[in-house]
Parts: sequence; structure tokens; C-alpha cells
Amino acid sequence: MISFLRGKLVAKQPPQLVMEVGGVGYELDAPMSTFYNLPAVGSELSLFTHLVVREDAHILFGFGSERERRMFRELLKVSGVGPKLALGLLSGISVDSFLVCIEAGDADTLVKVPGVGRKTAERLIVEMRDRAKAFGELSFAATGATSAAGPNGAQAEAFTALVALGYKPAEVTKLLSNVDAAVTTTEELIRHALKAATK
Repeated sequence: MISFLRGKLVAKQPPQLVMEVGGVGYELDAPMSTFYNLPAVGSELSLFTHLVVREDAHILFGFGSERERRMFRELLKVSGVGPKLALGLLSGISVDSFLVCIEAGDADTLVKVPGVGRKTAERLIVEMRDRAKAFGELSFAATGATSAAGPNGAQAEAFTALVALGYKPAEVTKLLSNVDAAVTTTEELIRHALKAATK
């Protein structure tokens, strides 16, 4: 099992990024909560990882914190929750907000995350209630990261990322059109769109 990677960020196109470690390029899928904190391309970084092995592929997931990875692994234990949905959950709602939803039995907030239906939300609440207590009350806050992409490129990247996270193209267009024009980086566009989607 690959526990973590330390190397140079070669490329980032939400929800995927490429890291060069010892001359080898590793492709990783990462939640938007991790993308918000990524440094500029060419910078050094470290990410915690989780490898999912399927018959047709080996997929490496990257996380900016051990806490995010722990939550991802706990989500995979829930019946009916696969890696894509777990990634979508971590992208659409922070670890802290998710824990609050579980504690409060708030299925209404969870169903606003793409791919989460009413039954899945209720299953998450039931199956995660005991596990959620292990996370304690540590705070988790994401900070913005700057993208080198221009406004148009950032819009296109944000569109692609949101569709990859499970939103319908028409819905993504609507979400992005409502984002303040002053927001120009890919990460900030996605952050604002996801925030609007969960209101």
C-alpha cells in the first residue's frame, strides 16, 4: 500500500493531478477540499494516499490531510458508497460539516451532494454515526490556492471538474453563471459553485 507521496506537482486538472516522485509520474484523483490547498504547478508537496484496486484499474487517491483520508476510508465501508461517491462527498461538503450532518441526522443537506439520494443519505447517517465519533472535534478549514489558468481557462476547468464530480452539464452552467465575475481561479470558481449547490 502506498501511504503518501512527496514530490513535485506536475499538473492539476480537477479532480485529477499528477505528481513526479523520483522520476515517476503518479496520477491521483483528489477531492476539491485538497485542490483548494494545492500549491502552484512545479512546487513541492506531500499528499496522503489511498489505492483502490479494481479488476480493470488501479486508482490512486490523494488527500491533503490524514483526516480527509480517514474519512474517505470510513465512507468506503458504507454499503453502496464507492470511491467516486466518497470523493464527491468530500468535495461537496467539508469533513466537519459532514460530521455535523451525521450527528444531527440531517439527510436534507446530504442529498444536495451529487450522487447522494435519500436512501444513501439515510444509510450514511445510520452507518456513520458511531464511526463519526472517532473524529472528535478537530476543526478543518480549507484555504484558497491560486491557479495559473486565465478566466476562460478557469471556467472550462471548473466546468469539467464539476461534471466529473457528478453534476449535470446544464446544472454546472447555471452554477458557474451565478458566481461573481471577480472570481477567476479554477479552485475558487469550484468552491463558490459547490457552496451555491448546497444552499
